[in-house]
Amino acid sequence: MKILALANQKGGVGKTTSAINLSAALAKAGKHVLLIDADPQANASSGLGVDIRDIKYTIYECMINAVPAEKAIRTTTCRNLDILPSHIDLVGAEIEMIHLEQKETIIRRMIEPVKDKYDYVIIDCSPSLGLITINALTAADSVIIPVQCEYFALEGISKLLNTIKIIKSNLNPHLQIEGFLMTMYDKRLRLSNQVYEEVKKHFGPLVFNAVISRNVRLSEAPSHGVSILDYDPTSTGALNYSELAKEIIARG
Repeated sequence: MKILALANQKGGVGKTTSAINLSAALAKAGKHVLLIDADPQANASSGLGVDIRDIKYTIYECMINAVPAEKAIRTTTCRNLDILPSHIDLVGAEIEMIHLEQKETIIRRMIEPVKDKYDYVIIDCSPSLGLITINALTAADSVIIPVQCEYFALEGISKLLNTIKIIKSNLNPHLQIEGFLMTMYDKRLRLSNQVYEEVKKHFGPLVFNAVISRNVRLSEAPSHGVSILDYDPTSTGALNYSELAKEIIARG
């Protein structure tokens, strides 16, 4: 059983897209997967067809009111894939958490009773380095860092790496970097190739071989409430995430 957090405080890097589609690709490979939406924007929830207005419990109630995670977990249309949905209320959770005891380990304790039902737990973090992201990293075994092949791609990564270092020394000594995932890659563009080479130069074997190409179908899928693997299984996006899932399974 492995807990993977997808984190990058820079928005728009394909983090939620990767959380949804990696989860679906692992599920299609026969793994039992729980996707935890720890982002107040709740895009991973709506991207897998969850209607937030319909649900009684979300990660917010689990974190703030100690509602057991199993009451909030829902199945999705993708076989083997469950989700613990989010809600805009999560925005206020950080302020409410300040007074709680062991506030950095709430997500870790929340997952504990259910994690053995799954092969993988994927946590989609919010684009910030606040208390909820710290909770996710404290609960995780390793971190996937999506990096988009654009200008300023490496901007902010040193801050994230520093946060990971602090969490490793104070809260979660076992935390590893699973890998850097290059997203929005376009092999025709010199910039994409330059950014890829630069990240490879900095982080070497920590960069995944699987690269997520720019793909219109990827951005269409969430509006249908399904992953790219259900929306268009033969698309470049579906193939890219299947490759990534294979790589992660092979790493064990």
